[in-house]
Amino acid sequence: MDDLTVRPATTSDVADVRRVARESWHAAYDDVLGAETVEAVSNDWYDLYDLRQSVEREDSAFLVAERPREAGDERKDERATDDEPADQRIVGFGEGVLGEEDAAAELARLYVHPDHWGEGIGSALIDRIETWVAEHGTERLRLIVLADNEIGNDFYENRGYRRVGTRESELEGETFAEYVREREV
Repeated sequence: MDDLTVRPATTSDVADVRRVARESWHAAYDDVLGAETVEAVSNDWYDLYDLRQSVEREDSAFLVAERPREAGDERKDERATDDEPADQRIVGFGEGVLGEEDAAAELARLYVHPDHWGEGIGSALIDRIETWVAEHGTERLRLIVLADNEIGNDFYENRGYRRVGTRESELEGETFAEYVREREV
C-alpha cells in the first residue's frame, strides 16, 4: 500500500468521487436494491453540485484515496487537473462530519472502487477520519449501513463498530433495514 495517497478532496475531484460511488453502489447493491434503484440513488446522492458543497464544508473531512494510474487506465469523467495529476487515479473516498456539542461525529460516506476492495484503502480512509474526529474533541464516530450490505457490515464489525440500533429507511419507494453502528475513537 506504499503507493496509496490519502488527501483532502478538492472540488475538481467530484467527478471521480461520483464515478467511484456509482461503481461501488452497483457492485454492492444491485442484487439487494436492483440496478434501477441503485442508479437513481447514485444520481440523487452524488449530484456534482451537492458533492462540491460537501467537499467545501468546514465541519467535515472529505478525503480521497488515490493510486498511480496504470497503463491503459483512462480517466472517464473529467480530464486531469493540477489537483489530480494525470498519473494518479482516485480509488476511494470518505467523509466524516462533526456532530452537535457532545454528539457523535458521523461517517457520512466511505466507498472504495470495487476493483480495489480488500486492499486496505477503506481502512486507510477511516483511520484518517477517526484521527480527524478525535483531534476535534469528539469521542465517538457513528455510521449507518444497509443491513443487507454484508461486505460493509463485515468491514465495520472488524473495525470495532458495534451495532447500537436498527432503523428503516426508504429508497425509491421501498423500505430497507439499516444498522446504526458506533465506536469510540
